Amino acid sequence: MVWNSRVAKVAPFRVMHLLEMAQAREASGYDVIHLEVGEPDFPSPDPVMTAGQSALSAGHTRYTPAAGLPALREAIAQHYKHHFQADVEPSRILITPGASGALLLASQLLVEAGDRVLMADPNYPCNRHFMALAGAEVDTVPVGRETGWQLDASLVAAHWQPSTRLAMLASPSNPTGHTLNADALQAVQQAVRQREGRLVVDEIYQGLNYDDAPLSALSLGDDAFVVNSFSKYFGMTGWRLGWLVAPEEAVEPLTRLAQNIFLAASTPAQHAALAAFTPECREILEDRRQILKKRRDVLLAGLSNLGLAPDMPPQGAFYLWLDISRYSRDSQAFCEQLLMEENVAITPGIDFAVQGGEQFVRIAFTTDVARLEDAIERISRFVSRL
Repeated sequence: MVWNSRVAKVAPFRVMHLLEMAQAREASGYDVIHLEVGEPDFPSPDPVMTAGQSALSAGHTRYTPAAGLPALREAIAQHYKHHFQADVEPSRILITPGASGALLLASQLLVEAGDRVLMADPNYPCNRHFMALAGAEVDTVPVGRETGWQLDASLVAAHWQPSTRLAMLASPSNPTGHTLNADALQAVQQAVRQREGRLVVDEIYQGLNYDDAPLSALSLGDDAFVVNSFSKYFGMTGWRLGWLVAPEEAVEPLTRLAQNIFLAASTPAQHAALAAFTPECREILEDRRQILKKRRDVLLAGLSNLGLAPDMPPQGAFYLWLDISRYSRDSQAFCEQLLMEENVAITPGIDFAVQGGEQFVRIAFTTDVARLEDAIERISRFVSRL
């Protein structure tokens, strides 16, 4: 069978293979420590759960407008005003089925066959896959410590081509956890504007910041397309709810796309998400952020003794991006061997990096400190045998 040629550009997510292997080992009685999937062990916050249950009891199960529940769009606008000093009209916010829905809308609106897109390498693979499915050619730009593991203005200038239409950033990023400060973000925005391009900013891990204050591109202008999600900071992974903030002129075509692609996001999930912005919920989320910071620090301390700690501690998200080249040049084999010998599941770097992923792995600090300390001991035993 011959499929659409664009589908061939979508690589498999190899972490799912590791997850299946880990689950099979658990089913056989092994004690597996899961550090592979980007989903912390926290349940959705109680205020969100209560609001979702109340929405169902009240019969809030009918369609909302394609752009989302007006009250939720207003709540998100107030969130930007209170926490980021950004004046965002609710009309510019579209509620989507997860951040994936927002990425789908942005990619379908902004690029077509023959266009080129710039983004950092490593990056979350779905970012480049959505652009490729829209017909664009993705130019992945290798980044490292010298640019803070981010695409900066000088790299945008060096790699922009006549057919380049947009650049995409992620802050905090997946898999490295690194952020862009206001000066660096503003410089990239200016570089893109000078070339009459568009900027898409993935802020899915916004709020999960440990060493600097959260930042939004919306604080620096109103021409960027910003993708966000209720999954990470707000702890609502399974509710499948995200949003897209777009320039005013883009709202009408994006709404038409939403009407035709997914009609509307989940109504009960939208009502539940209203509770995510309450002071009670905010207190819970901030407590969890501090727990994640402690987990990060425990992992950094333990891995540094093995020569595996990253050269720059991540400022956000809940991942460590580790160079394993002193032990292996095959991250897939490294992860599979670690799982089979020590029952620790982590993610091969080839999921995220087009170049050099063979010598990196991603560890998600998504379980408690005791389990992380156990994982460090197991990893120590494993690398001592290599």
